[in-house]
Amino acid sequence: MSTRFTLRQLEYLVAVGQAGSVTLAAERMNVSAPSISTALAQLEAELGLPLFFRKHTQGMTPTPSGLEIIREAIATLAAARTLSELAAQLHGTVKGSLNIGCLLTFARMVVPQLRRSFMDLHPAVDFHQLETHQGALLKGLLDGTLDVVLTYDLALPPELTFIDLGTLPPFVTLPADHPLATRETLSITDLGDLPMVLLDIPYSADYFLSLFEKAGVKPRIVERSGDLEVVRSLVANGFGYSISNFRPFSNLAADGRKLAFVPLSGAVQPMQIGLLYRKGASSSLTIQAFIDHAKTQLQSLLPKLILRV
Repeated sequence: MSTRFTLRQLEYLVAVGQAGSVTLAAERMNVSAPSISTALAQLEAELGLPLFFRKHTQGMTPTPSGLEIIREAIATLAAARTLSELAAQLHGTVKGSLNIGCLLTFARMVVPQLRRSFMDLHPAVDFHQLETHQGALLKGLLDGTLDVVLTYDLALPPELTFIDLGTLPPFVTLPADHPLATRETLSITDLGDLPMVLLDIPYSADYFLSLFEKAGVKPRIVERSGDLEVVRSLVANGFGYSISNFRPFSNLAADGRKLAFVPLSGAVQPMQIGLLYRKGASSSLTIQAFIDHAKTQLQSLLPKLILRV
C-alpha cells in the first residue's frame, strides 16, 4: 500500500522538530496549534511510526525514527522548492515559496516594510519570515529551511555567502537623565564601574562582552534579558546602561520613558550587517529577486539605524 502525505504536513513536522513544541511552531508559522497537531497525528498514522516523545512540561522531542524522517522531510521540501523555482524560471516569473530570516533585534524595524515593498512587486511569492537569534538563523540556512537571512557577520560558516551592506558601530544606551547622557562619546573604560543590562542572546552577547575584554575592562552586569524591549525599559528606568549597534527610530522605551544614545569611541569593533544565503542559492530566480530588492531597499534604510560619532 502506498504512503500518502502532503508537503504541508512535512512543513509542520520540520517546524515542530525545530521549535520543540506545537505552540511555538504554530506561532512561527502563523497557523493554529490544533492544525499542526492534527497534521502530525495524520502523518504518524500514515507512516505507522511515532515521530515525537510528548512530555507535557518539556515539549516534544523527536524519536530516533522521527529524527530520520525530519531529515528526509527537509530534503523533500528542498526538492519541492527546486521544482517550483524551476517552473518559475521556465515561465520567467518570480513566484513560489520564499523563507526569510532576520535577527530578532532589528526585525521589527526592517522586515515588515521590506516584505511589503517586495510583495507589491511580486504578489505571486509565498513569503514566510522568521525572527530569531543568530544560531537559529545559521541552522536554518544550513538545513535549507531558510533561503536568505538579514543579520550580522557573526560566526559565519564558509559554505554561506555574505553580502556586506553596511557598518553599524556600537553605542551606549542610557536613561535620558543619566549624568553621561549628554557626553558626545563614551569609552569602554568610562563604563567599567557602571551597572550593565546585557542583551543576552546567542553570539550577540559574546560580541558585546568582547568589547570589554579587548579593553581589559570587566563589565558589571546586573541584569540580563533576551528581549531587546525589556533591556531598553530596564535602562530607561535606571537599572543600568546597555550596548547596541543600531539606533531605534524612537528615543522612547516601551513604557514611554526617554532614552539617550551615546557613541562608543576608541578601538571598538563595529558590526557588519548584510544578507546571508547558501552558496548557489542565488540561482533561484525568486531568491535572486529578493536579494536584489533587499540590497536596494536596505541601502537607503540602514543609514537611519546608524549612530555616528
